[in-house]
Amino acid sequence: MNWFQRLNEYFPEEEMKAKEQLEALLRDKPNHYYKDESDLHIMMYAEYTEFVFVDFLWVSEKARGRGIGKKLIQKLKDKKKTILLEVEPVNEDDEDTEKRLRFYFREGFKVSRAISYYFQALVSRSETKLDIMYWDEQEKTDQQLLDYMTIIYEDIHSYKQKEIYGYEPKPTIEVLKLDA
Repeated sequence: MNWFQRLNEYFPEEEMKAKEQLEALLRDKPNHYYKDESDLHIMMYAEYTEFVFVDFLWVSEKARGRGIGKKLIQKLKDKKKTILLEVEPVNEDDEDTEKRLRFYFREGFKVSRAISYYFQALVSRSETKLDIMYWDEQEKTDQQLLDYMTIIYEDIHSYKQKEIYGYEPKPTIEVLKLDA
């Protein structure tokens, strides 16, 4: 099974990007968008001067509990930049949602409660409320995190959206907001 099939099988449709978009990001943004993979893991991430965004992190079910996810996150922590990722709220019908949150909390990630974020699920043409989690050795303001996520939304999530999915991305202000 190739990397896209593994991601597509594990992640819900509401969180997936089309293979064409992921391949375009890898091809067209080689200095920002990366894929780290083995038979046991796939990590797709975007790296910028001040931060790293984890787009997808998958560890094979047969390899979970062996420290692979911890090593991948440590590799990003070693860059000494803020790490951002999006997580869905706990779903009682999917025990992996709770396991993922526990893993990220163990790794020192925090949830930004001040950012309201509605992920534009391009494949399913729906919106999904996601939480923004971050890790940094120093505290970050909600405005800094919002600024980073604005870059992610405009540069990664919306990349070639019209061409690939047939419709324009929503304006950033409708997708990402600081709660009053």
